[in-house]
Amino acid sequence: MVRGAVSWLRSHGWKLFGLAGLAGVAATGVVVARAERRRRAYTPEEIRARLHERAGA
Repeated sequence: MVRGAVSWLRSHGWKLFGLAGLAGVAATGVVVARAERRRRAYTPEEIRARLHERAGA
């Protein structure tokens, strides 16, 4: 039983590894898109005010 599982993992392990990588890339894309949406929601005046706050601190 153990030999069969090891053999299966060796033959299919790269496929699982690739699928996990794709899931990671997709999750990263979601996070980046959410941050971009949040960033674009600011008006130019709000951005200017935030930059002035940072520069003053």
